[in-house]
Amino acid sequence: MNKKFYITTPIYYPSGKYHIGTAYTEVLVDGLKKYKILRGYDSYMLTGADEHGQKIQEIAEKRGITPKKYVDEMAEMAINLWKKMDINYDDFIRTSDERHEKMVQKIFDKFMEQGDIYKGEYEGWYCVPCETYFTKTQLVDGKCPDCGRDVKLMKEECYFFNMKKYQNKLLKYYDEHPDFVKPNYRKQEMINNFIKPGLEDLCVSRTTFDWGIKVLKDPKHVVYVWLDALTNYITALGYGTENNDLFKKYWPADVHVVGKDIARFHLIYWPIFLMALGLPLPKQILVHNWIMMKDGKMSKSKGNVIYPETLIDRYGLDATKYFLLKEMPTDSDGLFTPENFVQRFNVDLCNDLGNLLNRTISMCNKYFEGKIPKYNGRKNEVDKDLEEIALNTHKKFEKFIDEFEISNAFQQIWNLISRTNKYIDETVPWILAKEMDESDKAKEKLQSCIYHLVENLRRISILISPFMCDTAKNMFNQLGIENDNLKSWDSLEDYDKLEKIKVIEKGQPLFMRLEVEQEVEYLNEKMSAK
Repeated sequence: MNKKFYITTPIYYPSGKYHIGTAYTEVLVDGLKKYKILRGYDSYMLTGADEHGQKIQEIAEKRGITPKKYVDEMAEMAINLWKKMDINYDDFIRTSDERHEKMVQKIFDKFMEQGDIYKGEYEGWYCVPCETYFTKTQLVDGKCPDCGRDVKLMKEECYFFNMKKYQNKLLKYYDEHPDFVKPNYRKQEMINNFIKPGLEDLCVSRTTFDWGIKVLKDPKHVVYVWLDALTNYITALGYGTENNDLFKKYWPADVHVVGKDIARFHLIYWPIFLMALGLPLPKQILVHNWIMMKDGKMSKSKGNVIYPETLIDRYGLDATKYFLLKEMPTDSDGLFTPENFVQRFNVDLCNDLGNLLNRTISMCNKYFEGKIPKYNGRKNEVDKDLEEIALNTHKKFEKFIDEFEISNAFQQIWNLISRTNKYIDETVPWILAKEMDESDKAKEKLQSCIYHLVENLRRISILISPFMCDTAKNMFNQLGIENDNLKSWDSLEDYDKLEKIKVIEKGQPLFMRLEVEQEVEYLNEKMSAK
Protein backbone atom coordinates (compact mmCIF):
# COMPACT_ATOMS: atom_id res chain seq x y z
CA MET A 1 0.00 0.00 0.00
CA ASN A 2 1.32 3.43 -0.93
CA LYS A 3 2.26 5.86 1.81
CA LYS A 4 -0.18 8.76 2.07
CA PHE A 5 0.56 12.45 1.80
CA TYR A 6 -2.09 15.06 2.66
CA ILE A 7 -1.10 18.65 1.92
CA THR A 8 -3.15 21.84 2.15
CA THR A 9 -3.02 25.46 1.11
CA PRO A 10 -4.70 28.04 3.30
CA ILE A 11 -8.22 28.82 2.15
CA TYR A 12 -7.90 32.27 0.61
CA TYR A 13 -10.03 35.25 1.57
CA PRO A 14 -11.80 36.39 -1.64
CA SER A 15 -11.67 40.13 -1.09
CA GLY A 16 -10.16 40.76 -4.52
CA LYS A 17 -8.19 39.36 -7.43
CA TYR A 18 -5.35 37.00 -6.46
CA HIS A 19 -1.82 38.31 -7.01
CA ILE A 20 1.41 36.33 -7.37
CA GLY A 21 1.76 35.96 -3.60
CA THR A 22 -1.36 33.80 -3.53
CA ALA A 23 -0.26 32.05 -6.72
CA TYR A 24 3.09 31.21 -5.11
CA THR A 25 1.43 29.29 -2.28
CA GLU A 26 -0.70 27.34 -4.73
CA VAL A 27 2.26 26.54 -7.02
CA LEU A 28 4.36 25.42 -4.05
CA VAL A 29 1.72 23.06 -2.67
CA ASP A 30 0.81 21.70 -6.11
CA GLY A 31 4.49 21.03 -6.86
CA LEU A 32 5.02 19.23 -3.56
CA LYS A 33 1.96 17.08 -4.21
CA LYS A 34 3.17 16.13 -7.70
CA TYR A 35 6.65 15.43 -6.34
CA LYS A 36 5.21 13.04 -3.77
CA ILE A 37 3.17 11.29 -6.45
CA LEU A 38 6.37 10.85 -8.46
CA ARG A 39 7.92 9.30 -5.34
CA GLY A 40 5.07 6.79 -5.09
CA TYR A 41 2.87 8.44 -2.46
CA ASP A 42 -0.92 8.43 -2.40
CA SER A 43 -1.21 12.22 -2.35
CA TYR A 44 -4.20 14.45 -1.65
CA MET A 45 -4.28 18.24 -1.99
CA LEU A 46 -6.89 20.59 -0.52
CA THR A 47 -7.42 24.24 -1.40
CA GLY A 48 -10.40 26.54 -1.18
CA ALA A 49 -11.98 29.83 -0.12
CA ASP A 50 -12.65 31.44 3.28
CA GLU A 51 -15.94 33.13 2.43
CA HIS A 52 -17.55 34.51 5.58
CA GLY A 53 -17.02 37.66 7.59
CA GLN A 54 -17.76 41.35 7.89
CA LYS A 55 -15.46 42.45 5.09
CA ILE A 56 -17.17 40.16 2.55
CA GLN A 57 -20.58 41.43 3.66
CA GLU A 58 -19.45 45.05 3.25
CA ILE A 59 -17.97 44.44 -0.22
CA ALA A 60 -21.18 42.73 -1.37
CA GLU A 61 -23.34 45.57 0.00
CA LYS A 62 -21.26 48.16 -1.87
CA ARG A 63 -21.78 46.19 -5.08
CA GLY A 64 -25.49 45.81 -4.42
CA ILE A 65 -25.44 42.01 -4.43
CA THR A 66 -25.80 39.32 -1.78
CA PRO A 67 -22.66 37.99 -0.07
CA LYS A 68 -23.42 34.54 -1.51
CA LYS A 69 -23.54 35.87 -5.08
CA TYR A 70 -20.27 37.71 -4.50
CA VAL A 71 -18.42 34.66 -3.11
CA ASP A 72 -19.84 32.48 -5.91
CA GLU A 73 -18.26 34.84 -8.43
CA MET A 74 -14.96 34.86 -6.57
CA ALA A 75 -14.90 31.06 -6.24
CA GLU A 76 -15.40 30.76 -10.00
CA MET A 77 -12.52 33.21 -10.50
CA ALA A 78 -10.26 31.13 -8.26
CA ILE A 79 -11.18 27.82 -9.89
CA ASN A 80 -10.52 29.26 -13.36
CA LEU A 81 -7.16 30.63 -12.25
CA TRP A 82 -6.05 27.34 -10.72
CA LYS A 83 -7.11 25.57 -13.94
CA LYS A 84 -5.04 28.02 -15.95
CA MET A 85 -2.11 27.30 -13.64
CA ASP A 86 -2.55 23.50 -13.91
CA ILE A 87 -3.10 23.16 -10.16
CA ASN A 88 -3.99 19.53 -9.54
CA TYR A 89 -6.00 19.87 -6.32
CA ASP A 90 -8.32 17.08 -5.17
CA ASP A 91 -10.91 19.22 -3.42
CA PHE A 92 -11.89 22.89 -3.35
CA ILE A 93 -13.56 23.60 -0.01
CA ARG A 94 -15.74 26.67 0.47
CA THR A 95 -16.80 27.73 3.95
CA SER A 96 -20.27 28.46 2.55
CA ASP A 97 -20.60 24.77 1.58
CA GLU A 98 -23.36 23.00 3.50
CA ARG A 99 -20.97 20.14 4.37
CA HIS A 100 -18.68 22.65 6.09
CA GLU A 101 -21.34 24.75 7.80
CA LYS A 102 -23.10 21.79 9.42
CA MET A 103 -19.89 20.41 10.90
CA VAL A 104 -18.71 23.81 12.17
CA GLN A 105 -22.00 24.11 14.06
CA LYS A 106 -21.46 20.67 15.61
CA ILE A 107 -17.88 21.53 16.56
CA PHE A 108 -19.04 24.80 18.17
CA ASP A 109 -21.69 22.91 20.16
CA LYS A 110 -19.12 20.33 21.26
CA PHE A 111 -16.81 23.06 22.55
CA MET A 112 -19.69 24.67 24.43
CA GLU A 113 -20.65 21.33 26.02
CA GLN A 114 -17.02 20.71 27.06
CA GLY A 115 -16.79 24.13 28.69
CA ASP A 116 -14.16 25.31 26.20
CA ILE A 117 -16.44 28.13 25.02
CA TYR A 118 -18.16 30.67 27.27
CA LYS A 119 -20.21 33.82 26.65
CA GLY A 120 -18.86 37.24 27.47
CA GLU A 121 -18.44 40.74 26.13
CA TYR A 122 -15.55 41.97 24.05
CA GLU A 123 -14.25 45.46 23.74
CA GLY A 124 -11.20 45.99 21.62
CA TRP A 125 -9.64 47.44 18.53
CA TYR A 126 -10.95 45.64 15.47
CA CYS A 127 -9.34 45.37 12.03
CA VAL A 128 -12.01 44.56 9.43
CA PRO A 129 -9.63 43.32 6.65
CA CYS A 130 -7.86 40.96 9.08
CA GLU A 131 -11.08 40.02 10.92
CA THR A 132 -9.12 40.33 14.15
CA TYR A 133 -9.42 42.08 17.50
CA PHE A 134 -6.34 43.60 19.14
CA THR A 135 -5.57 45.11 22.51
CA LYS A 136 -4.27 48.67 22.57
CA THR A 137 -0.77 47.47 23.43
CA GLN A 138 -0.74 45.18 20.38
CA LEU A 139 -1.36 48.05 17.96
CA VAL A 140 1.58 49.54 16.07
CA ASP A 141 1.33 53.34 15.89
CA GLY A 142 -2.37 52.94 16.55
CA LYS A 143 -2.87 50.68 13.55
CA CYS A 144 -3.30 46.96 12.90
CA PRO A 145 -0.01 45.14 13.65
CA ASP A 146 -0.64 42.64 10.83
CA CYS A 147 -1.65 44.82 7.87
CA GLY A 148 -1.01 48.40 9.01
CA ARG A 149 -4.58 49.56 8.31
CA ASP A 150 -6.84 51.62 10.57
CA VAL A 151 -8.70 49.86 13.39
CA LYS A 152 -11.87 50.84 15.21
CA LEU A 153 -12.93 50.44 18.81
CA MET A 154 -15.78 47.94 19.02
CA LYS A 155 -17.79 46.39 21.82
CA GLU A 156 -20.16 43.43 21.44
CA GLU A 157 -21.44 40.30 23.10
CA CYS A 158 -19.57 37.24 21.91
CA TYR A 159 -18.44 33.76 22.80
CA PHE A 160 -14.83 33.11 23.81
CA PHE A 161 -12.66 30.04 23.49
CA ASN A 162 -10.64 29.31 26.63
CA MET A 163 -7.14 29.32 25.15
CA LYS A 164 -5.44 29.46 28.56
CA LYS A 165 -6.73 25.94 29.32
CA TYR A 166 -4.48 24.49 26.58
CA GLN A 167 -1.47 26.81 26.83
CA ASN A 168 0.85 24.43 28.68
CA LYS A 169 -0.27 21.47 26.58
CA LEU A 170 0.68 23.36 23.42
CA LEU A 171 4.10 24.31 24.82
CA LYS A 172 4.69 20.68 25.73
CA TYR A 173 3.74 19.61 22.21
CA TYR A 174 6.16 22.14 20.72
CA ASP A 175 8.91 20.81 22.94
CA GLU A 176 8.25 17.17 22.07
CA HIS A 177 7.91 17.79 18.31
CA PRO A 178 10.88 19.95 17.28
CA ASP A 179 10.06 19.64 13.55
CA PHE A 180 6.41 20.62 13.92
CA VAL A 181 7.01 24.13 12.53
CA LYS A 182 9.20 25.06 9.57
CA PRO A 183 11.23 27.21 9.71
CA ASN A 184 11.92 26.74 13.42
CA TYR A 185 12.19 30.44 14.26
CA ARG A 186 8.46 30.84 13.57
CA LYS A 187 7.75 28.56 16.51
CA GLN A 188 10.00 30.64 18.73
CA GLU A 189 8.12 33.78 17.66
CA MET A 190 4.86 32.21 18.79
CA ILE A 191 6.32 31.09 22.11
CA ASN A 192 8.07 34.35 22.95
CA ASN A 193 5.51 36.83 21.61
CA PHE A 194 2.18 35.15 22.34
CA ILE A 195 2.26 32.01 24.48
CA LYS A 196 4.70 32.75 27.29
CA PRO A 197 3.31 36.26 27.95
CA GLY A 198 -0.05 34.51 28.43
CA LEU A 199 -2.58 33.56 25.80
CA GLU A 200 -5.66 35.74 25.53
CA ASP A 201 -8.96 33.88 25.22
CA LEU A 202 -10.14 34.00 21.61
CA CYS A 203 -13.35 35.65 20.44
CA VAL A 204 -15.14 32.97 18.37
CA SER A 205 -18.50 34.58 17.56
CA ARG A 206 -19.86 37.93 16.35
CA THR A 207 -23.20 39.73 16.45
CA THR A 208 -22.49 42.93 14.50
CA PHE A 209 -22.96 41.21 11.12
CA ASP A 210 -24.79 38.10 9.95
CA TRP A 211 -22.81 36.74 6.98
CA GLY A 212 -21.52 33.62 8.63
CA ILE A 213 -22.47 30.29 10.17
CA LYS A 214 -25.18 30.63 12.81
CA VAL A 215 -24.50 29.31 16.30
CA LEU A 216 -27.28 26.71 16.66
CA LYS A 217 -28.02 27.38 20.32
CA ASP A 218 -27.77 31.17 20.02
CA PRO A 219 -28.55 32.15 16.40
CA LYS A 220 -28.01 35.89 16.83
CA HIS A 221 -24.33 34.93 16.89
CA VAL A 222 -22.34 33.84 13.85
CA VAL A 223 -19.21 31.74 14.22
CA TYR A 224 -16.17 33.98 14.03
CA VAL A 225 -13.81 33.55 11.14
CA TRP A 226 -10.93 31.55 12.63
CA LEU A 227 -12.99 28.76 14.19
CA ASP A 228 -14.98 28.66 10.95
CA ALA A 229 -12.00 28.83 8.57
CA LEU A 230 -9.41 26.62 10.26
CA THR A 231 -11.71 23.63 10.56
CA ASN A 232 -11.88 23.37 6.75
CA TYR A 233 -8.88 21.02 6.84
CA ILE A 234 -10.99 18.33 8.50
CA THR A 235 -14.51 19.16 7.31
CA ALA A 236 -13.35 18.72 3.70
CA LEU A 237 -12.39 15.14 4.56
CA GLY A 238 -15.80 14.36 6.04
CA TYR A 239 -14.81 14.60 9.71
CA GLY A 240 -17.74 13.85 12.01
CA THR A 241 -19.96 12.44 9.25
CA GLU A 242 -20.84 8.93 8.15
CA ASN A 243 -18.93 9.53 4.94
CA ASN A 244 -15.57 9.95 6.66
CA ASP A 245 -13.37 7.54 4.67
CA LEU A 246 -11.13 10.36 3.48
CA PHE A 247 -10.68 11.58 7.05
CA LYS A 248 -9.70 8.10 8.24
CA LYS A 249 -7.30 7.75 5.33
CA TYR A 250 -5.54 11.12 5.25
CA TRP A 251 -5.73 12.77 8.68
CA PRO A 252 -3.48 13.96 10.22
CA ALA A 253 -2.29 16.27 7.46
CA ASP A 254 1.33 15.80 6.52
CA VAL A 255 1.83 19.50 6.00
CA HIS A 256 -0.21 22.71 6.09
CA VAL A 257 1.39 25.46 3.98
CA VAL A 258 0.53 29.01 5.11
CA GLY A 259 1.84 32.54 4.73
CA LYS A 260 3.48 34.33 7.62
CA ASP A 261 0.51 36.71 8.00
CA ILE A 262 -1.66 33.83 9.25
CA ALA A 263 1.06 31.96 11.15
CA ARG A 264 -0.36 32.79 14.60
CA PHE A 265 -3.76 31.32 13.79
CA HIS A 266 -2.27 28.07 12.46
CA LEU A 267 0.47 27.65 15.04
CA ILE A 268 -1.59 28.48 18.14
CA TYR A 269 -5.36 28.42 17.58
CA TRP A 270 -5.55 25.47 15.20
CA PRO A 271 -3.47 23.07 17.34
CA ILE A 272 -5.54 24.03 20.38
CA PHE A 273 -8.83 23.45 18.53
CA LEU A 274 -7.57 20.00 17.52
CA MET A 275 -6.51 19.22 21.07
CA ALA A 276 -10.00 20.19 22.25
CA LEU A 277 -11.47 17.83 19.65
CA GLY A 278 -9.15 15.04 20.75
CA LEU A 279 -7.62 14.81 17.27
CA PRO A 280 -3.97 14.37 16.24
CA LEU A 281 -2.21 17.51 15.10
CA PRO A 282 -0.81 17.94 11.58
CA LYS A 283 2.68 16.53 11.24
CA GLN A 284 4.18 19.81 10.05
CA ILE A 285 3.21 23.39 9.33
CA LEU A 286 5.31 25.29 6.81
CA VAL A 287 5.19 29.08 7.16
CA HIS A 288 6.48 30.82 4.06
CA ASN A 289 7.33 34.48 3.66
CA TRP A 290 6.05 37.08 1.22
CA ILE A 291 6.96 38.12 -2.28
CA MET A 292 7.93 41.76 -1.87
CA MET A 293 8.34 44.54 -4.39
CA LYS A 294 11.15 47.08 -4.45
CA ASP A 295 8.94 49.53 -2.55
CA GLY A 296 7.55 47.04 -0.06
CA LYS A 297 4.39 44.93 0.04
CA MET A 298 2.18 44.62 -3.01
CA SER A 299 -0.61 47.18 -2.88
CA LYS A 300 -3.07 48.46 -5.49
CA SER A 301 -2.75 51.95 -4.03
CA LYS A 302 1.02 51.83 -4.56
CA GLY A 303 0.60 50.55 -8.10
CA ASN A 304 3.02 47.68 -7.57
CA VAL A 305 0.82 44.59 -7.91
CA ILE A 306 1.62 41.83 -10.40
CA TYR A 307 -0.93 39.15 -11.23
CA PRO A 308 -0.12 35.59 -12.32
CA GLU A 309 -2.19 35.93 -15.51
CA THR A 310 0.09 38.77 -16.64
CA LEU A 311 3.15 36.53 -16.45
CA ILE A 312 1.54 33.33 -17.73
CA ASP A 313 -0.08 34.89 -20.80
CA ARG A 314 3.14 36.53 -21.96
CA TYR A 315 5.93 34.25 -20.71
CA GLY A 316 4.28 30.87 -20.17
CA LEU A 317 3.20 28.89 -17.14
CA ASP A 318 6.47 27.08 -16.46
CA ALA A 319 8.57 30.25 -16.61
CA THR A 320 6.20 31.82 -14.10
CA LYS A 321 6.34 28.80 -11.79
CA TYR A 322 10.13 28.63 -12.05
CA PHE A 323 10.55 32.25 -11.03
CA LEU A 324 8.15 32.00 -8.08
CA LEU A 325 9.78 28.85 -6.70
CA LYS A 326 13.39 29.85 -7.37
CA GLU A 327 13.08 33.37 -5.98
CA MET A 328 11.35 32.48 -2.71
CA PRO A 329 13.75 31.35 0.03
CA THR A 330 12.20 29.47 2.93
CA ASP A 331 13.32 31.73 5.74
CA SER A 332 13.08 35.24 4.27
CA ASP A 333 11.01 37.32 1.88
CA GLY A 334 11.45 36.97 -1.86
CA LEU A 335 11.65 39.91 -4.25
CA PHE A 336 9.90 40.46 -7.55
CA THR A 337 11.33 42.97 -9.97
CA PRO A 338 10.77 43.08 -13.73
CA GLU A 339 14.54 43.13 -14.24
CA ASN A 340 15.07 39.99 -12.17
CA PHE A 341 12.21 38.14 -13.84
CA VAL A 342 13.55 38.84 -17.33
CA GLN A 343 17.09 37.91 -16.29
CA ARG A 344 15.98 34.58 -14.84
CA PHE A 345 14.04 33.88 -18.02
CA ASN A 346 16.92 34.68 -20.36
CA VAL A 347 19.82 33.26 -18.35
CA ASP A 348 18.41 30.26 -16.50
CA LEU A 349 15.73 29.08 -18.90
CA CYS A 350 16.88 30.18 -22.37
CA ASN A 351 20.66 30.06 -22.06
CA ASP A 352 21.38 27.39 -19.48
CA LEU A 353 18.58 24.87 -20.00
CA GLY A 354 17.20 25.63 -23.46
CA ASN A 355 20.57 25.89 -25.20
CA LEU A 356 21.81 22.70 -23.54
CA LEU A 357 18.88 20.76 -24.98
CA ASN A 358 19.19 22.34 -28.43
CA ARG A 359 22.93 21.74 -28.69
CA THR A 360 22.57 18.13 -27.57
CA ILE A 361 19.82 17.27 -30.05
CA SER A 362 21.66 19.05 -32.85
CA MET A 363 24.89 17.12 -32.19
CA CYS A 364 23.06 13.81 -31.83
CA ASN A 365 21.46 14.30 -35.24
CA LYS A 366 24.64 15.60 -36.85
CA TYR A 367 27.00 12.89 -35.63
CA PHE A 368 24.77 9.82 -35.12
CA GLU A 369 21.65 10.38 -37.26
CA GLY A 370 19.67 11.13 -34.10
CA LYS A 371 20.36 7.75 -32.50
CA ILE A 372 21.67 7.89 -28.96
CA PRO A 373 24.89 5.84 -28.66
CA LYS A 374 24.98 2.95 -26.20
CA TYR A 375 26.57 3.45 -22.81
CA ASN A 376 29.95 1.68 -22.90
CA GLY A 377 30.95 2.09 -19.26
CA ARG A 378 34.55 3.00 -20.13
CA LYS A 379 34.75 6.37 -18.43
CA ASN A 380 37.52 8.93 -18.52
CA GLU A 381 38.02 11.35 -15.60
CA VAL A 382 35.67 13.94 -17.06
CA ASP A 383 32.91 11.35 -17.47
CA LYS A 384 33.43 10.03 -13.95
CA ASP A 385 33.14 13.48 -12.45
CA LEU A 386 29.99 14.27 -14.43
CA GLU A 387 28.34 10.97 -13.50
CA GLU A 388 29.15 11.40 -9.82
CA ILE A 389 27.56 14.84 -9.77
CA ALA A 390 24.52 13.60 -11.72
CA LEU A 391 23.99 10.59 -9.45
CA ASN A 392 24.19 12.79 -6.33
CA THR A 393 21.99 15.62 -7.58
CA HIS A 394 18.64 13.96 -6.91
CA LYS A 395 19.79 12.94 -3.43
CA LYS A 396 20.64 16.54 -2.57
CA PHE A 397 17.40 17.63 -4.20
CA GLU A 398 15.41 15.23 -2.00
CA LYS A 399 17.02 16.56 1.19
CA PHE A 400 16.19 20.16 0.34
CA ILE A 401 12.61 19.29 -0.64
CA ASP A 402 12.14 17.40 2.63
CA GLU A 403 13.16 20.58 4.45
CA PHE A 404 10.88 22.64 2.16
CA GLU A 405 13.88 24.57 0.86
CA ILE A 406 12.51 24.69 -2.67
CA SER A 407 14.78 27.44 -3.95
CA ASN A 408 17.85 25.47 -2.84
CA ALA A 409 16.39 22.31 -4.39
CA PHE A 410 16.07 24.11 -7.73
CA GLN A 411 19.65 25.31 -7.37
CA GLN A 412 20.80 21.67 -7.34
CA ILE A 413 19.10 21.13 -10.71
CA TRP A 414 20.73 24.22 -12.17
CA ASN A 415 24.10 23.17 -10.77
CA LEU A 416 23.73 19.98 -12.81
CA ILE A 417 22.68 21.99 -15.86
CA SER A 418 25.73 24.23 -15.45
CA ARG A 419 28.06 21.25 -14.99
CA THR A 420 26.64 19.57 -18.09
CA ASN A 421 27.16 22.70 -20.16
CA LYS A 422 30.75 22.80 -18.92
CA TYR A 423 31.13 19.15 -19.92
CA ILE A 424 30.54 20.13 -23.57
CA ASP A 425 33.43 22.59 -23.38
CA GLU A 426 35.63 19.95 -21.73
CA THR A 427 34.94 17.19 -24.25
CA VAL A 428 34.82 19.45 -27.37
CA PRO A 429 32.62 17.08 -29.39
CA TRP A 430 33.03 19.09 -32.60
CA ILE A 431 36.75 18.29 -32.57
CA LEU A 432 36.11 14.62 -31.77
CA ALA A 433 33.70 14.51 -34.73
CA LYS A 434 36.44 15.65 -37.10
CA GLU A 435 38.71 12.86 -35.85
CA MET A 436 36.01 10.19 -35.63
CA ASP A 437 36.56 8.61 -39.06
CA GLU A 438 40.25 8.16 -38.45
CA SER A 439 40.30 7.30 -34.75
CA ASP A 440 38.26 4.69 -32.90
CA LYS A 441 39.20 6.40 -29.65
CA ALA A 442 37.75 9.74 -30.85
CA LYS A 443 34.55 7.96 -31.93
CA GLU A 444 34.26 6.23 -28.58
CA LYS A 445 34.75 9.53 -26.73
CA LEU A 446 32.15 11.24 -28.92
CA GLN A 447 29.64 8.43 -28.34
CA SER A 448 30.25 8.70 -24.61
CA CYS A 449 29.85 12.48 -24.74
CA ILE A 450 26.48 12.37 -26.50
CA TYR A 451 25.21 9.61 -24.22
CA HIS A 452 26.14 11.59 -21.10
CA LEU A 453 24.48 14.75 -22.42
CA VAL A 454 21.21 12.97 -23.23
CA GLU A 455 21.24 11.06 -19.94
CA ASN A 456 21.76 14.22 -17.90
CA LEU A 457 18.94 15.94 -19.76
CA ARG A 458 16.71 12.97 -18.99
CA ARG A 459 17.55 13.32 -15.32
CA ILE A 460 16.94 17.08 -15.39
CA SER A 461 13.55 16.45 -17.01
CA ILE A 462 12.55 14.13 -14.16
CA LEU A 463 13.71 16.56 -11.49
CA ILE A 464 11.74 19.50 -12.89
CA SER A 465 8.65 17.46 -13.84
CA PRO A 466 6.58 18.05 -10.66
CA PHE A 467 7.09 21.81 -10.91
CA MET A 468 7.49 22.51 -14.64
CA CYS A 469 5.31 19.81 -16.17
CA ASP A 470 5.05 21.12 -19.72
CA THR A 471 8.78 21.76 -20.02
CA ALA A 472 9.57 18.26 -18.76
CA LYS A 473 7.14 16.70 -21.26
CA ASN A 474 8.63 18.79 -24.07
CA MET A 475 12.14 17.67 -23.14
CA PHE A 476 11.15 13.99 -22.96
CA ASN A 477 9.52 14.29 -26.39
CA GLN A 478 12.52 15.98 -27.99
CA LEU A 479 14.87 13.42 -26.46
CA GLY A 480 12.71 10.57 -27.76
CA ILE A 481 12.11 9.17 -24.27
CA GLU A 482 8.71 7.46 -24.33
CA ASN A 483 9.13 4.64 -21.79
CA ASP A 484 7.52 5.67 -18.49
CA ASN A 485 10.17 3.70 -16.60
CA LEU A 486 12.74 6.17 -17.88
CA LYS A 487 10.66 9.04 -16.49
CA SER A 488 10.37 7.56 -12.99
CA TRP A 489 12.15 8.75 -9.87
CA ASP A 490 13.59 5.30 -9.24
CA SER A 491 15.38 5.43 -12.60
CA LEU A 492 17.60 8.20 -11.22
CA GLU A 493 19.53 5.55 -9.31
CA ASP A 494 21.01 4.21 -12.58
CA TYR A 495 23.04 5.81 -15.34
CA ASP A 496 23.06 3.13 -18.03
CA LYS A 497 19.43 2.61 -19.03
CA LEU A 498 19.18 4.41 -22.39
CA GLU A 499 18.90 2.05 -25.35
CA LYS A 500 17.43 2.27 -28.86
CA ILE A 501 16.36 5.89 -28.45
CA LYS A 502 16.20 8.44 -31.24
CA VAL A 503 15.88 12.18 -30.70
CA ILE A 504 13.64 14.34 -32.87
CA GLU A 505 15.11 15.52 -36.16
CA LYS A 506 15.13 19.19 -35.25
CA GLY A 507 15.06 20.55 -31.74
CA GLN A 508 12.57 23.24 -30.76
CA PRO A 509 13.54 26.06 -28.37
CA LEU A 510 12.08 25.56 -24.89
CA PHE A 511 12.01 29.31 -24.29
CA MET A 512 12.48 32.24 -26.67
CA ARG A 513 14.90 34.92 -25.51
CA LEU A 514 13.33 38.19 -24.37
CA GLU A 515 14.26 41.75 -25.30
CA VAL A 516 15.24 43.06 -21.89
CA GLU A 517 14.27 46.74 -22.09
CA GLN A 518 11.01 46.01 -23.88
CA GLU A 519 9.88 43.40 -21.33
CA VAL A 520 10.93 45.41 -18.29
CA GLU A 521 8.91 48.34 -19.61
CA TYR A 522 5.93 46.04 -20.25
CA LEU A 523 5.99 44.63 -16.72
CA ASN A 524 6.36 48.05 -15.13
CA GLU A 525 3.31 49.24 -17.05
CA LYS A 526 1.29 46.22 -15.96
CA MET A 527 2.26 46.73 -12.33
CA SER A 528 1.26 50.39 -12.31
CA ALA A 529 -2.11 49.82 -13.99
CA LYS A 530 -4.92 50.61 -11.55
